[in-house]
Amino acid sequence: MTKHASAAKSIHLTTDDGHALGGYAWRHVQVAVPLRPVVIINAATSVRCHYYTRFAEYLFNAGADVLTYDYRGIGLSRTGSIERLEAGWIEWGQRDFEAILQYAIAKFPNQPIHVVGHSVGGVLIGLAPSSHRISRVFTMGAQHAYWPDYLAGKRLGMWLKWHCFMPAVTRVLGYFPGKRLGWLEDTPAGVVRDWVVMRSHFLDTYRHPGGSCRLSDAKCETLEARFASLTAPTLALSVTDDPYGTIRGIERLLELYSGAPRWHQRLTPKALNVSDIGHFAFFHARFENQLWPIARQWLLDERRPDHDLANATTLGEIKAYPPV
Repeated sequence: MTKHASAAKSIHLTTDDGHALGGYAWRHVQVAVPLRPVVIINAATSVRCHYYTRFAEYLFNAGADVLTYDYRGIGLSRTGSIERLEAGWIEWGQRDFEAILQYAIAKFPNQPIHVVGHSVGGVLIGLAPSSHRISRVFTMGAQHAYWPDYLAGKRLGMWLKWHCFMPAVTRVLGYFPGKRLGWLEDTPAGVVRDWVVMRSHFLDTYRHPGGSCRLSDAKCETLEARFASLTAPTLALSVTDDPYGTIRGIERLLELYSGAPRWHQRLTPKALNVSDIGHFAFFHARFENQLWPIARQWLLDERRPDHDLANATTLGEIKAYPPV
């Protein structure tokens, strides 16, 4: 692929409740044409946006403008003491993702907004008040960490690690020191609480005590309607060796986006002649030629999976979900 002379520029934005967020923008110097999308990349829980740099550059070189950013308390958006930071998945979606959406609307006027959501990044899309402005969505392993949905052979170990050890350490320190343990970035206590007590229906978590916040039934109904208001065509990609992104986990989230035409494409490492992909490796540069074209064709060429999306019939099964 032809390389453009480019460098990511640092961006700074402020959420509606005053939190400073940092990130990067890849923007073409040419005047934007109406059909050039700006792609926002939503990270997985406590993963720095820097992790997605190679993938962002790939999309930029393919013709898109691209934005990456860190949620409050993470990476470029960590300011002050993380022990005193009140942040959960609700704030990450309703305020932080909303802030980058508003940035895209203001700085890239008249360009379609497309979103990539990795893991919980695919959940946060539905929480933003301006999610109806999104034109297209691609998710990878997107689900909300409901532990009975974890891969059967690894479920017990994951439950002990994330639902026992992680909250125990967090109660002692006031945050989870993921970076020190080499697991993920340091994580705010509210995010840990959301992860630990997550229920089968995402919003039911907040109807009961235990999560990062308690929401009224009316507020939960408002958020549920917000999920359903997303009409952007959505392609959810998953792989069979992802212990988080099981079929039920992926479909549980897709059910919330009932207003959008949705496709779920499930891949096997064997079909690609690789030993593993898992929850994170899709974004590794070694898959630039094998997997990244699936996202590029969906986001930039707007090819539907049933129209020869990266030889989809040979890569994995596709299931379609029409809007309700």
